[in-house]
Amino acid sequence: MKTLYVRPALLALSLLVGSAPLAVPQSLAAGVEQAEQRATLVQYSADTDLKAIAAESDKTVVFFFAAWCPNCILTLTELSEKWSDIEPDITLVIADYDTETALKSEYGVTYQDTFVLLDRQANGVKLWNAGGIAGLNSNTR
Repeated sequence: MKTLYVRPALLALSLLVGSAPLAVPQSLAAGVEQAEQRATLVQYSADTDLKAIAAESDKTVVFFFAAWCPNCILTLTELSEKWSDIEPDITLVIADYDTETALKSEYGVTYQDTFVLLDRQANGVKLWNAGGIAGLNSNTR
């Protein structure tokens, strides 16, 4: 499992330009305070173990993002600008809507800008579209 402790803006830029998997310079990763409790951000890839993430996290949410989706871009912009407003016990997994077809099928996702709340066994227990940080926080309570 690769957990990213970086500013979400870096992930947003990576997703928006459709680049290769995010490579985070050590100096940036080191700049984020580990002692300050914040939500965790994970970029989904083929080797991401959602079951392990869900088992370890209080609240795991998968966000299906599409680079061409205006709502997704707005959501990522809000997440980037207000990351500290996200409940600290949330692990947010960002998955590419266009390439993760098996994952979409597993959770019944048919629309980009979709969030899926997982239980400890990585089963989808709640699904919603949009809502930004307020929706993320309220739908995980």
